[in-house]
Amino acid sequence: MQLLYYQAPLSAICVGIAILFYEPLLLKGGLFGNLWSAKALVLVSATGVVAFAINVSIFWIIGNTSPLTYNMVGHLKFCLTVTGGFLLFPDPLPALQLLGIITTFSGIICYTHFKMAEQNLEKEKQAIERRKAVAQDKLFKQEAEKADPRLISIEDKKDDQ
Repeated sequence: MQLLYYQAPLSAICVGIAILFYEPLLLKGGLFGNLWSAKALVLVSATGVVAFAINVSIFWIIGNTSPLTYNMVGHLKFCLTVTGGFLLFPDPLPALQLLGIITTFSGIICYTHFKMAEQNLEKEKQAIERRKAVAQDKLFKQEAEKADPRLISIEDKKDDQ
């Protein structure tokens, strides 16, 4: 997370410096060379909002899951883009590309299955540990009551308060 946090401002500075050398800022066709239409400003602003949302989603995915899961989401996004291009536009879909998409979807499904099975196993282990702790606590109270019944009554009064 810290790498992404420090990388973004550095990238902005580097791009800002590169613009000075590669873009004609004040000449015709440059960034400030002519007035922008309202439509162009809206489209540029919308692009910035989408880019910001993508960066936030990247931080969220890596922060809440793992870099491997982020990688899987990236592959899924690419496959959905290629599939969408085939379905929405008359883009050809060669057999090798179709095989790659099917293989990628299969890998993502397997990863999701194994990851969820791992999480369920971890939850079951935690539930067993909690049950063991409760059972040990009950056993301890029973043993303490056998040794000195007044001790348990004092503990129960503390719990009631």
